[in-house]
Amino acid sequence: MAKNNRPVAAAGPSQTAAASNVLGWQPLRGPGSPPLVEQLVAHCTQLLHSHSLRTGTRLPSVRQLADDAGVSRDTVVLAYDRLVAQGALQSRPGAGFFVTAQRTAQAPLKDKKPILAADQAFDTPYLLRSMFRAVDGTQFDGSVGILPPSWMDHEMLNAAVRAVGRSAGIQLLGYGAPQGYAPLRQQLAGYLLAQGLTVDPEQQLMTTAGVTQGMDLILRSLLRPGDTVLVEDPAWFMVFGMLRSLGLQVQAVPRGPEGPDLQVLEQLAQAHRPKLFITNTAVHNPTGFSLTLGVAYDVLRLAEQYDFAILEDDTYADFHPGQPVRLATLDRLRRVMLVGGFSKTLAGSLRMGYIAAQPQRIAALTDAKLLSGLTTSELGERVVHRILADGLYRKHVLRLRERLDEARQRCLKFVSTLGLEVHQEPNAGMFVWVDAGRDTELLARKAAVDGVLLAPGVLFSAHQQPSTMLRLPVSMVDSAAERSALTQLLR
Repeated sequence: MAKNNRPVAAAGPSQTAAASNVLGWQPLRGPGSPPLVEQLVAHCTQLLHSHSLRTGTRLPSVRQLADDAGVSRDTVVLAYDRLVAQGALQSRPGAGFFVTAQRTAQAPLKDKKPILAADQAFDTPYLLRSMFRAVDGTQFDGSVGILPPSWMDHEMLNAAVRAVGRSAGIQLLGYGAPQGYAPLRQQLAGYLLAQGLTVDPEQQLMTTAGVTQGMDLILRSLLRPGDTVLVEDPAWFMVFGMLRSLGLQVQAVPRGPEGPDLQVLEQLAQAHRPKLFITNTAVHNPTGFSLTLGVAYDVLRLAEQYDFAILEDDTYADFHPGQPVRLATLDRLRRVMLVGGFSKTLAGSLRMGYIAAQPQRIAALTDAKLLSGLTTSELGERVVHRILADGLYRKHVLRLRERLDEARQRCLKFVSTLGLEVHQEPNAGMFVWVDAGRDTELLARKAAVDGVLLAPGVLFSAHQQPSTMLRLPVSMVDSAAERSALTQLLR
């Protein structure tokens, strides 16, 4: 603790001794004591917060403080460097370390509850803001699209990060390859081949910063404002947000358990001559349904007849039991662009995805990637490559799939006790798509007041019409607090 709490005025070299007395640091030693560097940083921070050190005060020299406290000079240097990094000190070559203009350190602001104003839209941007901000008082977050951290294999991920750090060396200092880390593309080609899709890693594969960037690159490269796009309804709410931001005309194709409604798809294709059809074929978000073989052939027939491309969202395919039906496999990437990633199965912060498409499209998409954000992080690419190459991914996904399957059955039983109806049980996946029997946007607004975040059906609709549907994560059944919060809200 400081021996003298009187403020020290800004001064020159003559006040070094005074500053030394003000520091008054007595290092703690012995078992359980924090590292000396951390002790010194904490001690100086306390003096700064109590205004015992004023702006412009020069701290003791490294040698003087080390001698006075009986520690090594390296300890003082490291502590001072950390304080410089925090903006508390300034290093002046040849003069020493000086206290900078102090700013009140504040913890990151947290919203008490995600309350909506009466005139504020419950739209995709609001839900995204709610998902990615720190919120105090949140009892249940039903908006998330990732699994709980406790479900993930963080040791596997940490081991891969450490292995890459040891082996990559200075190669991590560059930007990486525009099309993506070559060994990862080779590994991805093998990963897709095992699922029935033959891909040339040099000409038909590229990496992206997740599925979202992959979709964005395709939309910006292939389409222009005013073009018509066909989208399944319901569909991932992010898709509708992206399409509206690009000024595209959206036509909705109802999605059923076997795939898109073929009659509506043909009618819309004939009437509007769309450039693109966006579909989530395997483990559809939010319903959990998967495409059947017969419907897949008819979708490709219509794409050929009416000359539109297909963006196939493969985000949740690893949760499918066995090998799913993919348009990309049947089409051999002639019209289909397959977009997948690893955020759902490895880590949300690991923004690593890929696009598989014909060579000409990969070349154009790589150029678009460079113009919009240069290359993808090679560190992330190498981490995913390490996990795939070590053979750890398959077993990890099997464990996740088994846990999801078990949780989904319990979740279906739980939602039935709340009076929520599931029109048809999902085949697989992270969500259940339930009918609440009331306008779920109004329910979600009320829920926000109580610290409950919900993903109402209105967001999953192309035309944003009122809906009684609600998407819930099956993982909620593992949390008694979340079950209780949802029960109280609905009852």
